[in-house]
Amino acid sequence: MSTATTNRVPDPPVRPRGGLFRHRDFRLLWTAQAVSSVGSNVTTVALPLVALAVLDATTFQVAVLTAAAWLPWLLVGLPAGAWVDRLPRRPVMIVCDLASAVLFLSVPVAAVLGALTIGQLLAVALGGGLARVFFETADQAYLPTLLRPEEVPEANAKLQATQTASYVVGPGLAGLVAQLAGAVTALLLDALSFLVSAACLGRIRAVERPAPRLDGPPSLRREVAVGIRFVARDPYLRVLTLFGAASNIGLTGYQAVLVVFLVRSAGLPPGLVGLLIGLASLGGIVGATIATTVARRVGTARALLLAALVSGPPALLIPLAGPGLGMVWLLLGGVAVSLAVSVGNVVKGSFRQTYAPQALLGRVTVSMQLLNFGTIPLAAVLAGALGAAYGPGRAIWVMTGWLALTPLILLVGPLRRRRDLPAAPEPA
Repeated sequence: MSTATTNRVPDPPVRPRGGLFRHRDFRLLWTAQAVSSVGSNVTTVALPLVALAVLDATTFQVAVLTAAAWLPWLLVGLPAGAWVDRLPRRPVMIVCDLASAVLFLSVPVAAVLGALTIGQLLAVALGGGLARVFFETADQAYLPTLLRPEEVPEANAKLQATQTASYVVGPGLAGLVAQLAGAVTALLLDALSFLVSAACLGRIRAVERPAPRLDGPPSLRREVAVGIRFVARDPYLRVLTLFGAASNIGLTGYQAVLVVFLVRSAGLPPGLVGLLIGLASLGGIVGATIATTVARRVGTARALLLAALVSGPPALLIPLAGPGLGMVWLLLGGVAVSLAVSVGNVVKGSFRQTYAPQALLGRVTVSMQLLNFGTIPLAAVLAGALGAAYGPGRAIWVMTGWLALTPLILLVGPLRRRRDLPAAPEPA
């Protein structure tokens, strides 16, 4: 489509050997995301450990921390997409990085002063989640402006592989630092990672050109409505949005109480907790590595169906986890789920970035993620309530049982009849 090319910075006519890692601006973007992802995944383990070890938080309070981090998608997700489509995306990402660094640095400072509270942890989680809404929306819309359409799947595969690797490195690093120097110290790593990310983004040379407007003079309400209508009327984006929302209920639900389960029910030390959660994410690295190959060989639509099937039923292995050799079930289930989720994310992300018009991409992204991520705080609160009432083990059973059923949603839409996803929307 014409709008997809006018917003893209032209690349040299001959690409150097070595793939996208020879592309300077992509390399900087990749580095920024890699460092920031490791820091963020340190926080996913370190923040609950701070709540448990320093403030003796309850199961419900720990789950609410997860909910607070995702609540901004419900509160500001839709207008964020419209604002991002109006603004240069890279400066938005840099501001978000700097704001996140300040927020997470406040936790160790407050701990040193003896002033740390659950309320502050909730505020930091909420503020960090707000910055994440704008950063991820801008990031999704920014990537296609650096690359040609045919390069986007390779870029997403590399970014997804790195992000998944951070799921291994981050929790393991958090557990190690928490074991040696305390969980509060681990949050310093996250603050530093955001500063490094901002510095890398600031060095990108490509000039981002504004996308041509497709919907008349600026009007926040109308711009938001255009993005929602585009997703709601498109049969592919619609079913992918519903599936993402449903599957995130199960994924986030069991993850919200997993640390509590491993620490209090299984009696594991923080270092081992971080190691196990990290190892359970190893499948995601493999998934991101093979995603483009799988999509090419079986078709993009079939790859999504296959990924959904592998991410659903195998999740039922996770609540079988227990002390000693029982941890093998957590690893087997976690590896299968992370592998499949990674494949699905690469295929779905590349499809959305090349399928939707560039001028609408920010709004299309948040319209989908409003439901995709908006269910996450609800799932975390539900899992926390179930864990508080019946124990974290039973809460994990309920959430993984739900996740096992979600692949059925994709059979309702047009994906089951296709080998590949379409390259562009059909004319109205």
